Amino acid sequence: MSQQFNMIDYEKTYKEFKWEVPEYFNFAGDVIDKWAEDPDKLAMWWVDDDGNEVKKTFADISRASRKFANVLKEQGVGRGDVVMVILPRNYEWWEAFTACIRMGALLAPGAAQLTAKDLDHRANTARAACIITNEEVAAKFDEVQVHCPTVRAKIIVDGQREGWIAYTDAVEKAAEAFETVNTKSDDNCLVYFTSGTVGMPKMALHTHASYPIGHQVTGAYWLDLKPDDLHWNISDTGWAKAAWSSYFGPWHCGAAQFIHHTNRFDPGKTLELLAQYPVTVMCSAPTIYRMLALQDLTGLKFPHLRHCVGAGEPLNPEIIEVWKAATGCIIRDGYGQTETVLLCGSFPCIEPRFGSMGKPSPGFDLHVVDDDGKALPPNSEGDIAVRVRPERPAGLFKEYWKEPERTASVYRGDWYLTGDRAYVDEDGYFWFVGRADDVILTSGYRIGPFEVESALIEHPAVAESAVVSSPDETRGEVVKAYIITAPGFTPSDDLAKELQDHVKKVTAPYKYPRKIEFVEALPKTISGKIRRVELRNREWGR
Repeated sequence: MSQQFNMIDYEKTYKEFKWEVPEYFNFAGDVIDKWAEDPDKLAMWWVDDDGNEVKKTFADISRASRKFANVLKEQGVGRGDVVMVILPRNYEWWEAFTACIRMGALLAPGAAQLTAKDLDHRANTARAACIITNEEVAAKFDEVQVHCPTVRAKIIVDGQREGWIAYTDAVEKAAEAFETVNTKSDDNCLVYFTSGTVGMPKMALHTHASYPIGHQVTGAYWLDLKPDDLHWNISDTGWAKAAWSSYFGPWHCGAAQFIHHTNRFDPGKTLELLAQYPVTVMCSAPTIYRMLALQDLTGLKFPHLRHCVGAGEPLNPEIIEVWKAATGCIIRDGYGQTETVLLCGSFPCIEPRFGSMGKPSPGFDLHVVDDDGKALPPNSEGDIAVRVRPERPAGLFKEYWKEPERTASVYRGDWYLTGDRAYVDEDGYFWFVGRADDVILTSGYRIGPFEVESALIEHPAVAESAVVSSPDETRGEVVKAYIITAPGFTPSDDLAKELQDHVKKVTAPYKYPRKIEFVEALPKTISGKIRRVELRNREWGR
């Protein structure tokens, strides 16, 4: 189980922290089963939109995962085989996740929104042996199965389908005894197809140490979870953030998870559940917080809520203020990737600086470096990098699976490069600038899209925005903003001019968007990140 740390003194904890990575480690056996020794220890409080509720203990999860491991074994799935788990927030996702880890199979999670083409690509790229999914995705997979010869087992969770094994029936009949595989810490554990901003998704490969052990830092320090907490991570199960905050992080700490199974996000329903259930810690993407902040929060009470965090992209200070006024909680930002665990965070024990990513996580030597791999002085923009030599930290992915050249491309000297740019202030706080390929160069200036987006969202007419470069005959490129208006506002030339003047007032005038386009929706990845690359390509005619 997790080292039960409480971070009271950041500097002391950061200085003294040491990774403890044993030769052998299996999260199912070493964490889930240990918590399961208390038969009443709550692991999950699951609800759906129809009012159904299911509570599961760690003992329940342990038992179901052993039975399902036997089901997989009977279907010829074994250690090292790739298992695609593509489910929404069915509680079976957690059972299947645990079963695969227990038996040493290689997990390949995915989101239920994947298309038949996506499923074809993933199954063949990863050479998957098994797919576990629901009726909707099963129908899509059947369209392409003939092209996926490695898939020999198909398991459906929510019903019956010809050619598919019914999960519930199979688990009910399966034997309970299953010996957990004695996996080495550096054995392969799970692979994520990253959402990315360019090209086809790449496969970030993690070991039984990099995520399962690495997320001790995420759970104990950033999420600040204790064994008596009820934690709600509003994240799609196909995104690596689910592994962060819906699996490894909270269960390392013995915290129970609140799970809302729904087909669509409803901000009003979310606030209703948050007020109704004893949720103590909440984690969500900035997009979700922005939608919640647009609701009428007056009169709502959240008596149990004590800690909130956001991740995926920086959260605008204005939204943090609105949420704090309504709940009393400051949304603490956190930074990391599919390839990593939490690298940097606004930990509860440090003074928050709204808009900042916070300070480096214990266990990581994090810096901003120049093109030669040299750490830059304060307030100098550069690449966010993790030192990997002479000692490689736990919590960092093994490789881009089957792509050695791509793996090599993210290293510079002693550093792993995240592909993001930032600067560090005099007090050691990191400030996000943007993706390395999102920075806008205009008239000799370098402009990060996030700063412009933050300025725009301060205006009451802006619900969401995305800022990209756009070609300009005189300046080479200029700032363009795609804007979704807030309820009660109508797009117009006058509003565009008002927004431009607003940005000039709240940030450096040269950063204002010279072009504005009002839209009804923004292109996003499955994980909720804005796909600026799609908008940028549209501007440049690519």
